[in-house]
This record gives sequence, structure tokens and C-alpha cells, in this order.
Amino acid sequence: MKRAEMLSRIRGRSEPWDIAVVGGGATGVGIAVDAASRGYQVALFEQSDLGKGTSSRSTKLIHGGVRYLQSGNVSLVMEALKERGILRRNAPHLVHDLAFVVPNYDWWEAPFYGVGLKLYDVLAGRYGFGKSKHLSVDKTIERIPTVETGRLRGGTVYFDVQFDDARLLINLAQTAVEQGATVTNYCKIVRLRKDAEGLVSGVVARDLESGAEHDVRAKVVVNATGAYTD
Repeated sequence: MKRAEMLSRIRGRSEPWDIAVVGGGATGVGIAVDAASRGYQVALFEQSDLGKGTSSRSTKLIHGGVRYLQSGNVSLVMEALKERGILRRNAPHLVHDLAFVVPNYDWWEAPFYGVGLKLYDVLAGRYGFGKSKHLSVDKTIERIPTVETGRLRGGTVYFDVQFDDARLLINLAQTAVEQGATVTNYCKIVRLRKDAEGLVSGVVARDLESGAEHDVRAKVVVNATGAYTD
């Protein structure tokens, strides 16, 4: 994935791109991968480093949506657990299993978290790993040495996944390029290109290293800039 080669593709193309994606975060790169893998001609532009914005401020967790169990959104939990399992399978070099311990201080917390997290295990199905369980007071303190011990009744442990968000994003960008997409960083979109009827027909991208501007025609323009949308 060489920047000079990507810019050469931009300069050398006379036909409109199928899709121009503005923004090289998780959303933009994900769109590029999906579209390129379906045979569309895709050009993605990022004004800085890939994934520098909102995507770099993640919790670094791939969780199954355990908090949604409380609101009864079971379908969302199942979808999230499935996606978590797929990521563990597809990118084992970028994810690792992570145990979470919930300290229990009231009598009802052990059965409350115990039942809820057992359901979490069941919903994971074949994508599950590690089983939630109750911990004694001593085991809870062993796992969390600085935990508040006053009224501590034990804890509940369950498992989710932690990942390297920056590395995953770069790997996805590489995948997009392998699928035929053109991915260019340090290229800022300075304005939208419009046709005679006032409809968006592409973008004007400025190479922030050389200052050169490129008139890029596209059938579809996707704004995936998140907080920078305006």
C-alpha cells in the first residue's frame, strides 16, 4: 500500500469512480472493503493518518453487548456476540480474551449477575469462550487486589475481547487495497464537485504534502468523516 502508487491511480483515472469515500476511520475503511470486495471501483481519502480521529478513541474492546441484556435487546446481543466471535477467528493476531470481574456487595448481586452472565454465555453459542462464574471473596481480592473489601461478598467473572484498533484498521485498509480500492491519506477534500444540475458528482482532493489538487469524479460520494462531517 504505497502512497505514490495510490496518487498515481487518482491522477491517471479519466472515468468516474463508482464510489468516493471521504474519511479513513473504521466506517470509511469498512465501506471501502465491503464495496471493493463486491467489484466496485473505490477511492478513499483521509486528511491525516488512517484511523486518527474517533476510531483511535475506542475502548479497545470487542464486547458482546452485555449491557443490552438488561433492556431485553436479545437480538442485538446475539449479533454482537457473533461479530465478536468472527473477529476472534479472522484476526487472532490482533485480539485477546479478557476477563472482567464484577465485585458483589449486596446479597442480590451474585444471583443477578450470575443468571444474566450465564444467559450471555448461552447466547454466544458456538462463538463463546470462557464461562462466567462466581468468585469467593478471597478469589475476588486475588484478582483485584485494590478492591474495596468492606461488605464484599465475592465477585462474578465473565469474558470479552480486547483488540488493537489501530492495527486492525490498517489491516482492513490493506485488505481494501488488495480488493482493488485506492486508499490515500493526507489528501483533504476541499470541496464537493457538482454537475450542471447541482448534484454531487465527485470531490476535489488536495494532496497535503504537495499542495496539488485533484478533480475526482464519482457516481456516489460517501461522507464518513464522523465528527468532521460539517
